[in-house]
Amino acid sequence: MELDGARAHRISKKIVDWFMANARDLPWRHTLDPYAIWISEIMLQQTQVKTVVPYWNRWMKRLPTVEKLAHARETTVLKLWEGLGYYSRVRNAQRAARRVDVDLGGSFPNTRESISKLPGIGPYTSGAIASIAFNEPAPIVDGNVMRVLTRLFGMNGDPKESETNEKLWTIAKVLVDAASSIRRFDPQSNLSFSGPCSALNQGLMELGATICKPKQPACKLCPMRGNCIAQRDGLTDQIPDIAKRAATTRRYFFAFVLRRGESVFVTQRNPGNVNAGFWEFPNVEVRSLDLKSEKILKTELGIRVNELQLLGDVRHSITRYRIQQRVFAGDAIGKIRKEGVWCSLDELTERPVVSAHRKLLGKLAANRG
Repeated sequence: MELDGARAHRISKKIVDWFMANARDLPWRHTLDPYAIWISEIMLQQTQVKTVVPYWNRWMKRLPTVEKLAHARETTVLKLWEGLGYYSRVRNAQRAARRVDVDLGGSFPNTRESISKLPGIGPYTSGAIASIAFNEPAPIVDGNVMRVLTRLFGMNGDPKESETNEKLWTIAKVLVDAASSIRRFDPQSNLSFSGPCSALNQGLMELGATICKPKQPACKLCPMRGNCIAQRDGLTDQIPDIAKRAATTRRYFFAFVLRRGESVFVTQRNPGNVNAGFWEFPNVEVRSLDLKSEKILKTELGIRVNELQLLGDVRHSITRYRIQQRVFAGDAIGKIRKEGVWCSLDELTERPVVSAHRKLLGKLAANRG
């Protein structure tokens, strides 16, 4: 797709002007610190802004510098991230922080090329940090930008497939290069912006998040409404043409709250497993929730309870899986055939706990109160 310089400049200028007048007041937009911007970007992946704001504020209060993250205990890092999911992101973040601390003397790199050499930082994140913090004309393409650009230019094909995705990155590069030549850049805002490249990239993301939504986009409010092919041709419900998600799979578990006095028994997930380092109540995947829970408990954990009580079900989703856990509780008799520790509910709240069992922990604490 050809995009000449004059047209690219007009598009970029409209988006920059729109963003300067409509940028949401978000906490990470009050700083040009690349570390703070980096943390916001990895938190925002797969997560809505309203969810991220309290997490980011809490994180920056506890770990305000890359050095603090590099030297933090893993338990502290996981606890601060608890609930955001995709925990490989935060593990990679600490690895990258340690690289900056040890190899770069604590100075965060200031170009897309150098940023991309850090563990866990790909083309999108490196471009976002470089453009937002340093005004480098580095392109970015995330889900929001994909939607804006495919609709704007009427692009067919799945934007996640290589050929279409490559075209999107090319367009994003042309636009951000055009933005770098914008001479009049007066933010008129209490927010922090490093320059027009920063505003262009953030503007593309902002358009996708607030105007060019997946369903029922607010085309009448869009600064590109006179230039958008999808809007002109009535194709906003067909573009982007993203492949259908894989069918969901249901999974069933029995979970056991085993008590001894004021303590409960919990186990920690091993390194290499999903949510490694997180704590949970003993649980067993079963083919049906109609199975005998007492038999499963004795077979899998080698323990009996004086009376097994049904506490209810906890449901949650992980990618394509729809998980239902049936929870039982009872006073343990004998030795448990599984590694773990006994701790109070208060002590457990200080540890990183897997998502489903964090919900359960909240219910147990409420019932206790």
